Amino acid sequence: MQYRLITAVSALALALGVGGCRSERAEIQREAAPAKEAAREPDRAAEVQRQHELEFSKMDDRIASVERNYSDYQAKRAARPLGTSGTKATPDLRGDVKSDMDDVKQAVNNLRTTNAENWWERHEAALKTAVNDVEADVKRFSASRTVPPPKKELRVADPSGHPVSTAPFMSSRDKFVTDMRTRIDAMDKALGNVKATGPRKTELDDLHARVNKLGDDIDHLKSATAEDWWDLSKSRVNDYIERLEKSVARLDKNDR
Repeated sequence: MQYRLITAVSALALALGVGGCRSERAEIQREAAPAKEAAREPDRAAEVQRQHELEFSKMDDRIASVERNYSDYQAKRAARPLGTSGTKATPDLRGDVKSDMDDVKQAVNNLRTTNAENWWERHEAALKTAVNDVEADVKRFSASRTVPPPKKELRVADPSGHPVSTAPFMSSRDKFVTDMRTRIDAMDKALGNVKATGPRKTELDDLHARVNKLGDDIDHLKSATAEDWWDLSKSRVNDYIERLEKSVARLDKNDR
């Protein structure tokens, strides 16, 4: 009887000891978890930076390719004898392409200094500029004055005098989407009333495509969050580069 009692007490003590060890190990693991997570942060940040640099390298390569194509176009045009038949690209068109080339380089440089704090201000400004540019072309092409002007936005200034929005991101985003969608719908309606043939039809189709692309970009913002800042900013700059690539290709084609 005494032997059974000693055995039971020993088993209980062993069980308590094992349970205590397990509890102690669990507590140690819980305390170590934040330290492990903190240790992973530099690795994640380094990987994100590596991915960003890879994207910048791709953008730089595309811009360099566009510059080479533009230089080739200029060389071929200079070597062409005066009076050669064909449709010549206008000086204005060539000047626009050169200006766009400078602008797209600046867009890539700006992206390099874009971060989670300043991305929305830059993204909003870039989209507004794009809408204004397309709107000016729509007015010129359709002789329309019905495109509504942009609504004035209440803004305040930071200590340095730089204007900043007082709205939180979500409400600022929603207001921006609503305002831009109204202008894009008006542009689409104005172009829908235009009839064109030949080269003018080609220009009309191109303008329609630009309006539709802006509409898609604005609609995509409806569900965007602040965490999407890099993907949205990168996509906008890549779209700009793609448009430049098409402009140079069209320039060479029109000058044949």
